[in-house]
Amino acid sequence: MYKVKGSKHFGYAFPVWSEEEIKAVLEQLRADHHAARHHCYAFRLGLDKAHYRANDDGEPSNSAGKPILGQIESFDLTNILIVVIRYFGGTKLGVGGLIDAYRTAARMAIEKGTIVELQVTNLYQINFPYSLMSDVMGFLKKWDLPQFEQDFDMACSLQTEVRLDDAQMLEEFFEELEGAEAKLVGTK
Repeated sequence: MYKVKGSKHFGYAFPVWSEEEIKAVLEQLRADHHAARHHCYAFRLGLDKAHYRANDDGEPSNSAGKPILGQIESFDLTNILIVVIRYFGGTKLGVGGLIDAYRTAARMAIEKGTIVELQVTNLYQINFPYSLMSDVMGFLKKWDLPQFEQDFDMACSLQTEVRLDDAQMLEEFFEELEGAEAKLVGTK
């Protein structure tokens, strides 16, 4: 909580993956803080960080949502929602005071939380004949790649997961390994 001239600003940060999830969080916070005057927020979603929104919730234009979004950008975060809830303390802060209060409350919410870095990975289905077992398994072991959904018969298959940055290396290996194939199943 950040307090200035009697007004209390409560900052909350949430990991989020969709706008539906954001709406649910906002509804819950509005119910929990029904006496508050303003529920200002900003969010950013996606790997490319191109999907974002800032909302002033009745405060003067760009005095709440934009400073909150600015903190998200300065910490270079994505898949995050920050909500700052203001309880009016009786003294007007002015636009500059509002900007400072919302920016500070958002920064405090980020700093009190834990920033989690997730690695983007590609999931591959690997198909190969039994005769290439040592080549495939040696490659997976060398790069410490996980194996799951294994089926070892005359024709073998398994799934593996590789960091997005290393996907080209895996694809090139299986392009050169005649008789084996690696098909991209998805990204997570």
